[in-house]
Amino acid sequence: MEITMENEYQEFERYQRAKKQVEEIKGFYGHAVSFVAVNAFLIYINLKYTPQELWFFWPVLGWGIGLVLHGMKAFNYMPFLGKDWEAKKLKQFLEEEKQQQERYHGKD
Repeated sequence: MEITMENEYQEFERYQRAKKQVEEIKGFYGHAVSFVAVNAFLIYINLKYTPQELWFFWPVLGWGIGLVLHGMKAFNYMPFLGKDWEAKKLKQFLEEEKQQQERYHGKD
């Protein structure tokens, strides 16, 4: 009985992680559509009204960096702070908290 409950809980956790991943990807696509639409409009305004100064480059560059980082996070491509790092840190913090609780309850 306990194994079944544990399996169900693990399945539920996997489902929640997958659902979160889908939401991240969906958010990225919305971000990408906004990036293209807004920056196309900015390029149009720049070239129509002030073609002698190409200022549209700066918002495209800044927002583009943010879009790339968002994409890396949405598609789990974080070479520096990826899932392995996150899992190790989470395990470390849980172990530290468990040790603190054991020390605290051991003094009672």
